[in-house]
Amino acid sequence: MTLSTRALLGATILSSFAHPTMAQTTSDENVTALSTIVLGAGLVDGVAIDTPQAVTVVTQEEIDREQATTVGELFDLVPGVQAIGSGRVAGQSFNIRGIGELASSDESRIITTVDGATKFYEQYRLGSFFSDPALYRQVEVLRGPASSTLYGSGVLGGVINFETKDASDFLENTDQALRTQLSYSSNAEEMMASAIFAKRFTENFETLFALNYRTAGNYSDGDGNEYLGSEFDSVSGLVKSRLTFGDDGAQALTMSYTRWDSDLDDTEYAQTNTSGFGTVDREIIDDTLAIRYENPVLGNDLIDLDVVLSYASTQVEQSDSSEPYGPCVTASLFCDSEYGYETTSLKVENTATLGGANYDAYITTGVQLSHLERVATTVAGDLGYHPEGTDDKIGVYAQGEFIFNDRLTIIPGIRADFIALEASSDLGSIDADEVAVSPKLAAHYEINDTYAVFGSLAHTERAPTIDEIFSYSDDLTYSLDLTSETANSAEFGVSASYRDLFGGANAMDVKATFFYSEIEDMIDSDDDSTTYYVNIDEAKIYGLELEAAFESDKMFMRAAYSDVRGEDLSTGYTLTSIPARNLNLTIGGRDQNRGLEYGWQGGFYDEISYTVYDSRAGMYVQEDYASYVVHDLFVDWTPQQGALQGIKAGLRVNNVLDTQYENSLAGDPGEGRSYEISLARTFEF
Repeated sequence: MTLSTRALLGATILSSFAHPTMAQTTSDENVTALSTIVLGAGLVDGVAIDTPQAVTVVTQEEIDREQATTVGELFDLVPGVQAIGSGRVAGQSFNIRGIGELASSDESRIITTVDGATKFYEQYRLGSFFSDPALYRQVEVLRGPASSTLYGSGVLGGVINFETKDASDFLENTDQALRTQLSYSSNAEEMMASAIFAKRFTENFETLFALNYRTAGNYSDGDGNEYLGSEFDSVSGLVKSRLTFGDDGAQALTMSYTRWDSDLDDTEYAQTNTSGFGTVDREIIDDTLAIRYENPVLGNDLIDLDVVLSYASTQVEQSDSSEPYGPCVTASLFCDSEYGYETTSLKVENTATLGGANYDAYITTGVQLSHLERVATTVAGDLGYHPEGTDDKIGVYAQGEFIFNDRLTIIPGIRADFIALEASSDLGSIDADEVAVSPKLAAHYEINDTYAVFGSLAHTERAPTIDEIFSYSDDLTYSLDLTSETANSAEFGVSASYRDLFGGANAMDVKATFFYSEIEDMIDSDDDSTTYYVNIDEAKIYGLELEAAFESDKMFMRAAYSDVRGEDLSTGYTLTSIPARNLNLTIGGRDQNRGLEYGWQGGFYDEISYTVYDSRAGMYVQEDYASYVVHDLFVDWTPQQGALQGIKAGLRVNNVLDTQYENSLAGDPGEGRSYEISLARTFEF
């Protein structure tokens, strides 16, 4: 039985369990992950299952259960999304629906935010996002280009919103709490220690301090092969404060600051895969500051302000490159160097609320200003493949959310981004001006209390990045003739929500999404060089996503199936960014009286092949990736009473069968069997 057959059979079984005649009442005691409140999908806070696009929320419970080393490990249960790059901590980027691959500059098609601050980084053979999963309480993933209105033109893949922990998460029964945690993973002998202190100083002011330390050696695959240069040490921290004030405390001012600092001595130069480039000493410092002001003016439905001022900086220092290429002899790539991105952004948004006898309307308008500066210096001079420059954007947008008779929701939107790219003065102050316009229309219709249908149409334009348009050769040949990418996309989906099946207190949600995109003038690296970029005539990406969640007092289940297809229409070849078909399942049980949760997780991945150009051979060759299955087991224990109350212990066995495998987008084989244990204690005082 093929993977797709198994997945569709599973969906049929789920649907048969959820017969509509069983959904007569609504339980308030069980809420699935698909019923989690989301903030980024529309103007009205809603639940993921009811949004007119594909939205998945990774909850705090799931983050804790995963005991992840990298943020990429959090997306196993998000259909259509996976981390790309190797298991090395500095080699992680993201792929959404076949958008995103290891090549530099590709992550501009996916927007990543931390507490509303936009994050962006590009560097050859390095990842794009550097952080620790222990800092976050929730991750929202909005798949598809319909998110471009609120987040920015060029969102071909989607948006990933990381939300850091809040002090209130730890202050339910007290005004002061301390949480400590220790964890160990056997494969790479990884150790993690963290401490979180939360305090409510007054009724209106609270603060959280968090500090994490991780250290790990080289990891090994299922055959016992050790991957040199994957060891690391990192320190990360979070300071977050929230002040409410004004009438009834309606106004809020929130400040969050995160830092990730990692020293990687003698680490693999290529963090995205093992490529024979030797080793390098590398320090990465990533800072994010976000200040948010919210003011839903009481008594005035026309004003609901949301203002975010943010600063994001990623700095990478490299030195002491080893053989076979370095140091600083064969190519400037291996010289002592400093790379960096700094982004300052201001987003001002207002939502006006209107309504009548049979409808509610929410109109949002906004403006977003951003200034990005890219630097790259070496002891040998400038880098043609990593040009310095600035990227200034002014984005203006408007979106409406019209709800008729509490059943039909229509969301039109349009955004225009005015982009000014300027190369550094060392390159002759070349500049390029672009305008990207992205309209969309989305709709959601509740057929009844159980079933709903939804869909969207979106046109998205993405302007070239600094890397793509200003990269140059020794004779100062640029890619200035690049044109913006355009994508025309459509989505259609169905969802079902069931409560109190079989007469018990439980909940189940199922959501299926079909999507299709045609991308014209897609920008990709030239087959003959990693320096230049060209426009591909046309590409298409389409597929099916299915997700389901079940929650009851005694058991829980999550399922995520993804089948993405993509083709370069000029060659007929499968795009190398397309992931293999996959199905991820979690099935678990719980004993609430004893505070126990336990279960199994399984990842099923089909085989996939790509046709790629081998520049050394001067011809196209085929790369094949075999199918594989990975099984994990977990047990979490949280004593509910007695002397051990406040303790949370977790035990995981990842890759139980020690399977040797390689994901087609990973760059290296995955980690072999690993035993992981975590112990946390919360003190309230």
